[in-house]
Amino acid sequence: MKIALTYNLKPVDLDFSHPDAELWAEYDTPETVGAIREAIKANGHEVIDIEANEDAYEKLRSNRKNIDLVFNFSVAVTNTADRDAHMPMFCEILKIPYTGPAPLAAATILNKARAKEVWMFNGIPTPEFQLFWNENDEIKNGLNFPLIVKANEEGSSSGIRDASVVQNGEELKTQVKLVGEKFGYPVIVERFLIGREFTVPVIGNGEDLEVLPVVEVNFDGLPKTSHKIDSYEAKWVWDNPELVRKMVVCPANISDELKNEIENTVKKAFRVIGLRDWCRFDLRMDENNKLYVLEVNCPVGLLPDIDQGSKLPTSAKAAGISYNQLIGKIIEAARKRY
Repeated sequence: MKIALTYNLKPVDLDFSHPDAELWAEYDTPETVGAIREAIKANGHEVIDIEANEDAYEKLRSNRKNIDLVFNFSVAVTNTADRDAHMPMFCEILKIPYTGPAPLAAATILNKARAKEVWMFNGIPTPEFQLFWNENDEIKNGLNFPLIVKANEEGSSSGIRDASVVQNGEELKTQVKLVGEKFGYPVIVERFLIGREFTVPVIGNGEDLEVLPVVEVNFDGLPKTSHKIDSYEAKWVWDNPELVRKMVVCPANISDELKNEIENTVKKAFRVIGLRDWCRFDLRMDENNKLYVLEVNCPVGLLPDIDQGSKLPTSAKAAGISYNQLIGKIIEAARKRY
């Protein structure tokens, strides 16, 4: 097939410790995009590169007779709240097959509150939450400290700092203001769960839906004074090979009962929200070991070097799936669906 690879690139020499670097966290490096390109070729396909910028629609339109499938690895064309839906919508308009969710599901999973509403309606446990439209909003009854403050429409831990876990009203107000001014309102505030955290890749559709080995996120290697969360600092600032090896544990050391519960939960969460082909769920347990879905990501990080902590390739390797085979499985899931 002739496959168009759509992607977004980070600025060259991005310093992740810079305050504005958070705004680029979802974008990818030329090395990662290059690895995906070579993996597509290794599966016997031709590749057409299309960077997801304001020229992307015209490039797709002018090449649509030559494109059999779009491997959609892009997260935005312009920085709007529904940005994950841009490329799927372009493909829908031009009638070009593509990997991943359709526009509605793509926009929904970027909006943490909307995704949680879908799961709650369908009986899938997710932490209680409230949207804050400014720092002076009152906490609703039943939402008790500790809480965690997040940007509602960001990925890659943007807007989730170590200080995001708050213990009182003053800390809450400060953090809501910081996140709201940087990423825009509303800001989502959730009950903070103190138990184990897992991330779980899913590939396929329908009866072919496959849950890859469960990854546990181990926080023992973080600074002693930090919170046990996969924060922006943990993911991008404090990261080093030793920390990554400690943080990403796969396969997770869990009972068969918990493994089955995780697999059944993510399969249902996948289906009710309308996902397709591939994604990665984040889950966490509370103090009573009750399991909750936090969020879901698609596209998913695909760093080719698992020593850099990319959780989907790490999970795939644990299942005996090489990087090239992983890309091939995503392509085949979309091809079979169409």
